[in-house]
Amino acid sequence: MNNIKDMIARRVALELKDGDVVNLGIGLPTLVANYVPKGINVFFQSENGLINLGPKPEAGEEDPDLTNAGGQPVTILPGGAFFDSALSFSIIRGHHVDLTVLGSLQVDEKGNIANWIIPNKMVPGMGGAMDLLVGAKKVIVAMSHTNKGKPKILKKCSLPLTAKGEVDMIFTEMGVMEITPYGIRLIEINPQYTISEIQEKTEAELIIAKDLKKMELIHEI
Repeated sequence: MNNIKDMIARRVALELKDGDVVNLGIGLPTLVANYVPKGINVFFQSENGLINLGPKPEAGEEDPDLTNAGGQPVTILPGGAFFDSALSFSIIRGHHVDLTVLGSLQVDEKGNIANWIIPNKMVPGMGGAMDLLVGAKKVIVAMSHTNKGKPKILKKCSLPLTAKGEVDMIFTEMGVMEITPYGIRLIEINPQYTISEIQEKTEAELIIAKDLKKMELIHEI
């Protein structure tokens, strides 16, 4: 599973642009910080009041007072800053975040997302997800394509929505998809899978791009 997560994170990293302010959700999205392309400088922001986060610390080098919004140990690069939650959410709500990468339980063909409540489990809440989804200029969902074989990319979300119509792109181990006014378009495919196999694992009807490409991965960091 970790290999799948790393693969997805490596592909998402190619979407990073020099100078971007980027917020990474907990779980898989945090791995993106480990694969920033060479020559690209981005400012990773965490809603608990940090900016300019670096890769995760080496084992034994963790600082218990330095964590991201998910409580995971992080590093801070030179020029990084700390601030309170009010300022942090002003950055998010003020549309100063260029890109947010979030995990999800469900995404549908309208760009709706359900990622804050897990059925039959107690959860602390949606965190900053609702603010990030409507405040970030671009929203990427990075997740496994299915949950125990059940599709996560649906015609219509069945779980309570976190936001409506805010998702721009979906990245899974099977390929890269973008949300369009006409539905979900598959624009890159992992050559380990066929189009039929991807559609079989996807409830929503996929639009296949005429210039469908092989899924790229970041190699040089």
